[in-house]
Amino acid sequence: MATWQPLPGEICLARSPGTFATGTADAVAGMRWFRDTERNDIQNELAGWPEGPVFTVRSKSERRARATRAFGVRAAALAVLGAVETLAAAGSVGNAPRGTGRSHDRENEVDDFPVLWAGPGTVARTLPWQLDPGRCPEGYRTHIVVTDRRVLVIGFPDDDTTRDEVLWQTERDGIADVDRRTFTKVGLEAVITFTDRSWCRLAPPSPNDHWEIVRHLAYASEVVTPEELTPGQKEKVAAFMAEHPSSRSVVTLRPSGNFTIEVTSASGPDPHEGSNPRLRLMGPDGEHVNFKPGDL
Repeated sequence: MATWQPLPGEICLARSPGTFATGTADAVAGMRWFRDTERNDIQNELAGWPEGPVFTVRSKSERRARATRAFGVRAAALAVLGAVETLAAAGSVGNAPRGTGRSHDRENEVDDFPVLWAGPGTVARTLPWQLDPGRCPEGYRTHIVVTDRRVLVIGFPDDDTTRDEVLWQTERDGIADVDRRTFTKVGLEAVITFTDRSWCRLAPPSPNDHWEIVRHLAYASEVVTPEELTPGQKEKVAAFMAEHPSSRSVVTLRPSGNFTIEVTSASGPDPHEGSNPRLRLMGPDGEHVNFKPGDL
């Protein structure tokens, strides 16, 4: 095995750690389910999947008890730190964390938490079991790769990307919609809907993982070749790349009309770079422009 590489003529746009998401609301915190369109549990029907944990939505009394225990732990920790009054004044005591956003899909985020929604024979049922944190072997990692042609799931053990293996792939035009979700403790998750209307909910393994794959999935990235760049853009790209010697760049046209320059490698952006991707925005003539919806 070796580090995954795109096909000749194919351009890798993003590579980021990714797994099935995990519930945030009290009733489903730490849980996830695999459902058909009738909301039946189908994890035992998924071909080749090993057995995994079985979850049950918490009752109201269990949620109250859990909230009480969580409050006690937080209060004790704050007392030790001598910061109870300060944080209480800021509203931090007695409020269990709910992530960075508000739920806009109670049925699938608060009352239930499916990470796979798939009728028989649909694309979502073909996703690899290694994406499930409850099944994935210890030390094994999964990355989501987005190219100008495909979306892939790559797996490898022990942080060793030289042992990459392709676990799953689909054509880029097999994805109908990507919905960014912020009701999560990791900052950003994505519900990816395929053209057959099956879907999955994916997330980065930790809040420290930058998730540039969402930008390339949510809006189709139109790659601009060096020959298509204007003189001003060529100058901007050259200046930017002078800051990153021994690298290569990919320029994409965004839905806003702006352009992005990204530093990348043959196998895509470094998935270990964290939250500071090497990216620059420019206009049609290479001029400075402000971010607009769809740029990121």
